Amino acid sequence: MDLILWRHAEAELLREGGKDLERCLTRKGERQAARMAEWLNRRLAASTRVLVSPAQRTRATAAALGRELRILPSLAPDASVADLLAAARWPASSEPVLIVGHQPTLGLLAAQLLTGSPQPWSVKKGAVWWLRARQREGQQEVVLQAVQGPDFL
Repeated sequence: MDLILWRHAEAELLREGGKDLERCLTRKGERQAARMAEWLNRRLAASTRVLVSPAQRTRATAAALGRELRILPSLAPDASVADLLAAARWPASSEPVLIVGHQPTLGLLAAQLLTGSPQPWSVKKGAVWWLRARQREGQQEVVLQAVQGPDFL
C-alpha cells in the first residue's frame, strides 16, 4: 500500500477573530500547490483515494490535483496519528491513499511508520512524503519512496 502525505501549501496567518479552518492559501501557496499537484499527477495511480482535512487551506491545496476528493472531519488540524491511519486504512488498503493534512500530525505519522515511534519530524509546507508498506520475507516493512518539496520542482 502506498500512503502519500501532503502538507497543505503556505497559508495566510490567522487573523485576530478569524477561524483557523477558514485560512486561505497565499499566492505563494497557490503556486506551491499547483507545482506539487503537477508532480503528483504524473505519478499517482488513477485509483488513488484523496482524503482531505476540512480546513480551507487543505481543500485548496488538494483542489490543484483536479481529482475527486473526500473531505474528512477526522483529518482536521487536531487529528491524531491514529485518526490518519484509520482514515487511510493503513496498511490494508487495496488502493493508494493521499492524505492532505497538517503539522504536527503528518510528521508524527511519518516518524511512527518509519521508526516505530512518533517523533516531532517537520514536513515542509506544500511537501510530500511518499511511504509504501510491503511484505518482505514474511515481515511488514515501510519504505520511504520519495520526499519532495514544492520549491524544488
